[in-house]
Amino acid sequence: MKNIIKFGVPIILLLGIYISGIYLFDSPSGVVVGLYNSDKKEFDSSNTLAIMYENDNGEYVESTSSNWLGDGYTFNAALSKCKNGSKIYYDSATNKVMVEANTNDRCYVYFDAYSPNFVEYLLENVYVSDGVNGLYYHDGVGTYTNANQEAGDNSYRYSGANPNNYVCFGSDAAICPDEYLYRIVGLFDDDKDGVYNVKLIKADYTTSAMLGTNSRDYYGSYEYDTSYYRGSLDTSTIATYRWNYDTSAREGSSNNWTTSELNKINLNTNYLNYLGNSWVSMIEDAIWYLGKIASYSNTAKNFYTGERNNVGNGSNSTIYGPENANGNSTKIGLMYSSDYGYAAYPDAWTTNLYNYNSTTIVQNNWLYMGLYEWTITPSSRFSTDVFHLVFNGNLTISSADYYYSVRPVFYLKSNISYVSGDGTKDSPFRVGV
Repeated sequence: MKNIIKFGVPIILLLGIYISGIYLFDSPSGVVVGLYNSDKKEFDSSNTLAIMYENDNGEYVESTSSNWLGDGYTFNAALSKCKNGSKIYYDSATNKVMVEANTNDRCYVYFDAYSPNFVEYLLENVYVSDGVNGLYYHDGVGTYTNANQEAGDNSYRYSGANPNNYVCFGSDAAICPDEYLYRIVGLFDDDKDGVYNVKLIKADYTTSAMLGTNSRDYYGSYEYDTSYYRGSLDTSTIATYRWNYDTSAREGSSNNWTTSELNKINLNTNYLNYLGNSWVSMIEDAIWYLGKIASYSNTAKNFYTGERNNVGNGSNSTIYGPENANGNSTKIGLMYSSDYGYAAYPDAWTTNLYNYNSTTIVQNNWLYMGLYEWTITPSSRFSTDVFHLVFNGNLTISSADYYYSVRPVFYLKSNISYVSGDGTKDSPFRVGV
């Protein structure tokens, strides 16, 4: 993470003369002063230190203020120099700049405008402690109710009724169109390398114009009960898809995600084309965990464990990613059953997901949208079975040739920048490269 100069942090300029050591002189209250003149025993105001900062146009200009810069700048060691050979040092541990001078000199300290990546922004400005702003750190050692039910994967997940986790993705319009609104599931470090990716899910359901009709898994318009629907679409435009209508498999149905045309054509071809290359370039090639669990009568933690085990049906892969996708994209997937379970307020985490249709639970689960909807999680009960959500909020099992709505899910690359926004629906987070 870059060294960030933040307002209120005690950043003190240390200036001195080198005689038989370094004599340090603190500038009072962070105010910039001139270099120390050993003959006059005072600071020489004619040889002041210049603070150069990067403006909005990417140009360096000299600060006209006698005070240090506020938030949003990083020290540039390569450019920071003195005319007569004095040396400038930066202590990242204490956020202090020191000039080692053996003569009167004029020194230039450069600061670059700091644009945090999205992960840094969320961890520095949104996550405070478990539950604040709806984020929970799943390290397995929380002190709140049901913290022992955390995933234990060091992820940060949004939970509760309606956290401010909206992202505008796919549009630069001043007011984000509803079709480009997504929500943050959480921040994940699945490969445990210390680098997190932000995981997004489409805020509302998809239409055939987004996912296309050119696969065996496309069925048609949504036909089930819509009285619980929470979104803003005309429900007649919401498309339904089979999870995997594989005519070569038993009963024309298979819970093998690697042969699903919903996966390969509708999500990872048509939807990528719908988003466009500039936006697709921000999406990570992901690994999807397809471990299986038999019953819907399990908690979020049990589902999380089952999704990442090595239990499958026959030869079905339990890990699907770039290395075994046979040339197919793995950028887009669906939510895990455990994602849905953990999106509820922690009071629900000891409840089996089959019983998530409780009024209290659905009112405090931001992922609940009120329609039949697929998850990516297969069931080990039969080779045809997959978990899905019911319109009333519970989770159950159907054959993969049934037809339900879908919401695309993907991970942003770790270096994607935060641009603006506070995460509300009216001011969603904006991201860029």
